[in-house]
Amino acid sequence: MTDEKDAFDLQLFLPYLLNQAAEAASLDFARVYKDRYGLLRTEWRVLFHLGLYGGMTAQEIGARASMHKTKISRAVARLETRRFLSRSRDAADRRRENLELTVAGRRVYDDLFDVAQRYEAQLTEGLSRQELAALRGHLTRLAGRGTRPAAPD
Repeated sequence: MTDEKDAFDLQLFLPYLLNQAAEAASLDFARVYKDRYGLLRTEWRVLFHLGLYGGMTAQEIGARASMHKTKISRAVARLETRRFLSRSRDAADRRRENLELTVAGRRVYDDLFDVAQRYEAQLTEGLSRQELAALRGHLTRLAGRGTRPAAPD
């Protein structure tokens, strides 16, 4: 075995570490929206996109959230069944459906928005403003919303 392989620490391998951090942060928050409203992760994400940005199409949500259209379609169907969102055909393009939160969906969103803000504050407690800004900047870049190096061969 080479020295390089001997020195490799999986616990510090960045993709592994990022995944561990994301899972830890997501699981705690997921308990809240699952326990309170029975939502799945994709449903929460669709709900929050509509709450934050207003009416959108499933395709627009997919582009913003980097989610596959099949997952969005299932989430939309469940949210509609629970009367958290409504669909309407686009008058200009009958192939498109506009999605909007209902009054009940807006109530769920408002409640979870407050919880999300408190949760993030607890999660980042102890970080300075500069550290938090740097962390967000680095994660945004790594998530592909900035410049990212090509994968090695």
